[in-house]
Amino acid sequence: MSLDKPTNLIEALIFASEKSITAEEIHQVLTELLEEPIEIKFILEKIEQIQAKYLDLDLAIELVHLNAGYQFLTKKEYYGAINQLQIQRSKKKLSQAALETLSIIAYKQPITKLEIEQIRGVNCDYTVQKLLEKELISISGKAETIGKPLLYKTSGLFMDYFGINSTNDLPQINELITENNTIGEQAE
Repeated sequence: MSLDKPTNLIEALIFASEKSITAEEIHQVLTELLEEPIEIKFILEKIEQIQAKYLDLDLAIELVHLNAGYQFLTKKEYYGAINQLQIQRSKKKLSQAALETLSIIAYKQPITKLEIEQIRGVNCDYTVQKLLEKELISISGKAETIGKPLLYKTSGLFMDYFGINSTNDLPQINELITENNTIGEQAE
């Protein structure tokens, strides 16, 4: 295969990827496929051309830099339609327990299951197992405490799922606290 339509090849790789794909991953595929040297700089230039093409055309999708890679996503103005679709598919949504557990892991990572359970006040075995199965979290090692419990952190799929580049993009906890979320009288 030759490099006569590199932009189309790169566009196809990004489109076919289930999650964001990095320029390095594209480089590996193209190097093996084309059997000739190709530079990352060349790939990045082609990605910029693809991004510009999708911005210029009146399409519902765009190429977005996400989680250190690239992914085709629906443009923000189509949020209402996509939201309606997601409501209809709500059986596949995360449960309240899963969202709470995932939030704790996202803000406190790396964290042990015992620490999660202490914050939530309930057993989290099932929820942690389901989040691992959905690949929203991963095991990041073992704690240096007695028993060497497993440490959990969010995964790249978590970033894709919530449309963020890093956990730094998560809302700050003080932004989430409102007067409606307090119990009892406030001290002055």
